[in-house]
Amino acid sequence: MNALYTLLSVGSSLLIGYALHALYSGFPASLYGMITFAGLLHSGLIKAAKIEASIAWVLRNMGVCFVPAGVGIINHFQLIKQHGFTLIAIIFITTFLLLTVVGVAFQRLENTDIASSPNEKNN
Repeated sequence: MNALYTLLSVGSSLLIGYALHALYSGFPASLYGMITFAGLLHSGLIKAAKIEASIAWVLRNMGVCFVPAGVGIINHFQLIKQHGFTLIAIIFITTFLLLTVVGVAFQRLENTDIASSPNEKNN
């Protein structure tokens, strides 16, 4: 029964995502769906305890989803062989930049929160 609840919850969130994509088209429909799903979980309209087991099963078996990507890599091996170093450099540089930007932004937000909160004195 929880699997059906999970399927309906995720499916309805994705449908809402497609509707939002049709209205705004700024982001992919799946991203709108994930944001909707997270919002519904946060608001309590979707019960996390009911979907926990089904989501855990999906995460345990998620490796099956990567098989087509592996086949695609093999199909384009010559292209990867030709531009492999460039691709690896781009992946490492952009990952480093992303982690750096997120880390700096988080530190600034944390420092702002600490500065704006009232000082508590411990006795």
